[in-house]
Amino acid sequence: MNRRHFNYFSLGFLLPGSLLPLGAAAAEEGADALIKRLSGEVLELIRADKAIQAGDVSRIIALVDSKVMPSVNFQRMTASAVGPAWRTATPEQQKRLQEEFKTLLVRTYAGALTQIVNQQIVIKPMRAAADDKEVIVRTEVRGQGDALQIDYRLEKISGEGAGWKIYNINVLGVWLVETYRSQFAQEINAKGLGGLITTLSERNKANAKKG
Repeated sequence: MNRRHFNYFSLGFLLPGSLLPLGAAAAEEGADALIKRLSGEVLELIRADKAIQAGDVSRIIALVDSKVMPSVNFQRMTASAVGPAWRTATPEQQKRLQEEFKTLLVRTYAGALTQIVNQQIVIKPMRAAADDKEVIVRTEVRGQGDALQIDYRLEKISGEGAGWKIYNINVLGVWLVETYRSQFAQEINAKGLGGLITTLSERNKANAKKG
């Protein structure tokens, strides 16, 4: 994945975040309306926070935890990226994989936040039936240069935490989960599931030292 993909995956992964408590209102909100509202809200947070614009990782992690993660089915995202090996992982391994994968994504895309202050997100008309449980919301990122398309796959969750949840993102024709699945598969084939966790942990520690 080249630098341009990294920068715009940050838009897709870090922009949608919730400022409102999940509940009945969130459950009734359409998937496209959700992406539109959340993108606008998080853009405003980024524009108002000089520390985030400067690449303060602790502030970015706080933003992700409080605003982004409630709108993402991150367990499904991680499980899909890990592939068939996820089913044989212990609960502790699954927890570690989610933690390390989230840290990898946040630190990978943190630097790109300085480039999205003046971006605008336009939601394209969505084609979906009223009873669909999984949909794709297509958006266009407009700013300097050519407009770029970012697509979101969402699923409708019922019960506790009901509402639409993001589980995959497409930037410039590349789906995030599939990109990492191929990388993770190589690690798992060479070193096993424990080896993948170790590799992710070591990469995150190296990134932390780099700042």
